[in-house]
Amino acid sequence: MGLLSDPAGAVMNLIVLLLSLTVHEFSHAFTAWRLGDDTAARMGRLTLNPVPHIDPIGTLLLPLMGAPIGWAKPVPVNPARFRRGVKMGTGDILVSVAGPLSNLALGLLAAVIFGLVVRFAPALVDSGEPARALLIRFMLVNSGLAIFNLLPIAPLDGSHVAENLMPYRLRDAWAKFAAIGPMLLLGLIALESFAHVPLLSSLIGPPRRFIVTIYEHVVNGLAV
Repeated sequence: MGLLSDPAGAVMNLIVLLLSLTVHEFSHAFTAWRLGDDTAARMGRLTLNPVPHIDPIGTLLLPLMGAPIGWAKPVPVNPARFRRGVKMGTGDILVSVAGPLSNLALGLLAAVIFGLVVRFAPALVDSGEPARALLIRFMLVNSGLAIFNLLPIAPLDGSHVAENLMPYRLRDAWAKFAAIGPMLLLGLIALESFAHVPLLSSLIGPPRRFIVTIYEHVVNGLAV
C-alpha cells in the first residue's frame, strides 16, 4: 500500500499514523509535565498540534510508503526535573509507557466507535465504506505502534523501561547494546520493508493479534 500503488490507502495510512503519533508524543510530554518536568512544554511539545512532532522520515515518508509503523520526533525529558518524591527511574518508566498506553487507548476508542456505529448506523461501516477502513486502520496501527514502541531496543520506549529495571551488574552490557540500538532498529525496518524478511513482524505480530482480538470482542459486544 504505497503512494504509487494505492494513493488513497497511503493517504489514509498517513492520516492515521500522524494522529496516532501526535497523541503518543503528547502523552509523553503531558506525563512528564504532570511529574514536574516542563522541558517538553517549554519546547512547544506539550501540544496536540502534529507539526512540532513530525519527523520527515518516520512520520511522513514511511507512512506514505505504506509502512504500518513509524515514529515522531522524541519528546525531550529531563528526569532530574521531576518533582520531589518522584524517583527518576520510576518517573522515566511512567513517561515511557504513557505513549504506548495512549495508542492502546486510541485503538480501544476506535473499537468502541466501530461497535456503536454497527449497532446504530450499520450502513456507515458496510464493506467498502471509508469509515470502516478508517476505524479498522486505527485499531491495527495503534496496536502495532504500542507493541513496536515497547520493544527493548533504543531509542524506543521499551528501552527506557528495560534500562530502569536492569540489574546494576548488567548496566554496562546494556549500555553497549543500547548504543547499537538505532542501527539495529533501522536494520529490522529495512529487512521488513525492502528485503521482505519479517523479523520485526515476528516480534510484533503475536501480541498485536492478541490486542486486536480484544478490540474485536469490544466491537462485537457493542454491536448487539
